[in-house]
Amino acid sequence: MPCSKPTIDPSDVPFVHFPKPTTYSRAECACHPVRFFAILSMQRSGSGWFETLLNNHTNISSNGEIFSVKVRRSNISTIVETLDKVYNLDWFSSASKNECTAAVGLKWMLNQGLMQHHVEIVEYFKRRGVSAIFLFRRNLLRRMISVLANSYDQAAKLLNGTHKSHVHSHHEADILAKYKPVINATLLIPNLRQVEETTAKALEYFNSTRHIVLYYEDVVRNRTKLSDVQDFLKVPRRKLKSRQVKIHRGPLSNQIENLEHVEKALNGSQYESFLHADFRK
Repeated sequence: MPCSKPTIDPSDVPFVHFPKPTTYSRAECACHPVRFFAILSMQRSGSGWFETLLNNHTNISSNGEIFSVKVRRSNISTIVETLDKVYNLDWFSSASKNECTAAVGLKWMLNQGLMQHHVEIVEYFKRRGVSAIFLFRRNLLRRMISVLANSYDQAAKLLNGTHKSHVHSHHEADILAKYKPVINATLLIPNLRQVEETTAKALEYFNSTRHIVLYYEDVVRNRTKLSDVQDFLKVPRRKLKSRQVKIHRGPLSNQIENLEHVEKALNGSQYESFLHADFRK
């Protein structure tokens, strides 16, 4: 039986889909529209936490960092093949919902083939009606701390010989936070500038797609940002929760071994505010 056409604003038509999975039947939900999205971010920018919030919604399925597996991003053909599987609702992960998924997507880091193949991916997003959710950090110094600490733990495995990028208890967070990285003060500003430039390029490349830009700090401080995202995905508003616990909290003196050198490098620069901005989650 054909689906009756839902009332959709003409400008919204390209972003409304009715997937027909090959691996199962959507049954009574076959006529329920589905939105496609991709969370575009950088490592240690809060995307893992953000994705758990989205997956807390009954009707949203975000399938994780799929392109962390190199073979899936080896060329544009494998990228498209993977995306097609996700958006056809044939990708199964712990985030997969029932047949009534209303928004489906994935988390995609900029350095996982996204920038390299941006022309083809933008064309794909526009052709398939995929909406982009950008999530970045404002305080790039705190992001750097997280990157260095996470890299250290990949070898050190501080949690009983196990590496964890994200934790669900304050006890585990406190153990991981004990490591204080030494930051190369000489390369600090060039490294911060490089991250800024990469972010700007990504926004430029995907400017013609339907997108929303979020910053981790803003979402932490103002949970109405989550309502904005739900409105963007055209799903019912829900109060979203995450079990993840923030690892690096409090003053920078607890997080950087050579803070004096870092302060000397950043004081008087355009990045000086990174030394003072703080928040808690």
